[in-house]
Amino acid sequence: MKRNAFSAGLLALLLAVAFCSLTPRLHAQSQSPYASAQQPRGQEQPEQQKGETFVGQIVKAKNGQYALLTDKDSGKGFYLDNQQKAGQFFGQNVKVTGTLDVATNTIHVADIQPA
Repeated sequence: MKRNAFSAGLLALLLAVAFCSLTPRLHAQSQSPYASAQQPRGQEQPEQQKGETFVGQIVKAKNGQYALLTDKDSGKGFYLDNQQKAGQFFGQNVKVTGTLDVATNTIHVADIQPA
């Protein structure tokens, strides 16, 4: 009886680890916002941080929100904070300029243009 419980627990643990490693991770084809962080003295950094550029297709996620799908094969992408503007490009390939909130996997949209 104890052996069956141990085996079932071990199997559950292995499945959980396998599932976590197969869960798609969100990423983007982007320009690094840190590229301008190392500036020579005397040059001031602009007040507004430059946005990153993300390329993909506007899709509707299972939760009903518009998102940017950056890799169709793996299902990787980002949520978009400007749902109204994203909806105007539904189904289209676009370039999104904005800043990424890594904690929520959300792009704070500055601009969306057809790709």
